[in-house]
Amino acid sequence: MHIAYLTSEYPSSRVSHAAGIATSIKNLAIALVEKGQKVSVYVYHQTEDAIYEEDGVIIHLIAKRTYKLFTWYKYRKFLQSYLNKEIKKQKIDIIEAPDWTGITAFMNLNAPLVIRFHGSDAYFCKLDNRKQKSKNFIFEKLAIKKAKAFIAPTTFAGNETAKIFGLDETKIKTIHYGLQLENFENDSPLVYKDGMILYIGTIIRKKGVFELAHIFNEIIKTNPNAELVLIGSDASDIKTGKASTYKLIENVFSEQALKQVNYLGKVPYSKVKNYIKNAHVCTFPSFAETLGMVTIESMALQKPVVNTNIGWAQELINNGKDGFLVHPTDIALYAKQVVNLLDNHDLCLTIGKEARNQVELKFDITKNASQNIEYYTSIINS
Repeated sequence: MHIAYLTSEYPSSRVSHAAGIATSIKNLAIALVEKGQKVSVYVYHQTEDAIYEEDGVIIHLIAKRTYKLFTWYKYRKFLQSYLNKEIKKQKIDIIEAPDWTGITAFMNLNAPLVIRFHGSDAYFCKLDNRKQKSKNFIFEKLAIKKAKAFIAPTTFAGNETAKIFGLDETKIKTIHYGLQLENFENDSPLVYKDGMILYIGTIIRKKGVFELAHIFNEIIKTNPNAELVLIGSDASDIKTGKASTYKLIENVFSEQALKQVNYLGKVPYSKVKNYIKNAHVCTFPSFAETLGMVTIESMALQKPVVNTNIGWAQELINNGKDGFLVHPTDIALYAKQVVNLLDNHDLCLTIGKEARNQVELKFDITKNASQNIEYYTSIINS
């Protein structure tokens, strides 16, 4: 097959932005190439037009374009024309796009379209209890109506999206994101910085960062030498309108806790693994995810993870066996679980080993790529 991906982000030296969605696409793309499939990735909203190859994947950078009127429509039609020429020229069999922003709304593509539920604006607004802009909902719904089939990274994300857009759940296939496990080996699980608690993710309200500040305030009372390391881009706060969410959570930390907080900002993806390896405990108290790549990356590196207990996370972690699940608003219990790990090194090693086993079982991209190939084939032949 020739499989194409339309995305606004992809981990490459020539692409300006790459987050969890991008990582999941790249992991899959490389695994598909290794299984003999041809893969092209079309990255829109870029600063240049270019075509090049990385890891056997053909990458098309498509520059952002503006028009005097209706850029939101005309740019989509430009992408449609570009893709349809590629479909014909390169004999593309199937195209996958994300649900976010409904980029394929108004597009009529000459190949079957699959939408993967990386997390629509409507999905995150629902989990966040926020009102969505009508325009965004319309775009996302129109895009979804154009799709022949759907893939969800977790059953929870698929079911919630189906409820929002009135979809037939039988047309949604759950296929987890995966990791190239050979790139996530930890040969020294006994070596880490004692007391270091690591958070990776955007500094934004929906990720539970305000709750994390309260949690760390409790932790520091009994573990005064604990350190909270935060990695991720700062974001504006949707509730207050303030430009920096980190500045807001600084005011939440107690005086004692703030002395033990180290905010590193955005760190290159190539260096994130070293921070995970160095962590004692990884914590992700998010209110809104579809899966959460950093969770499974941390588990693959044999780290004990304290995660949220909301929907999707229950498909990643078996509570008490290969990690812990606590609702972010249960500050006392969440803090207690982290402290229990900080105080019990043997437990950390046991949980970390089981976490690696869980990732090998459910999130090996080599296995998951085969599931994608099988599903793509069924769509093409249907």
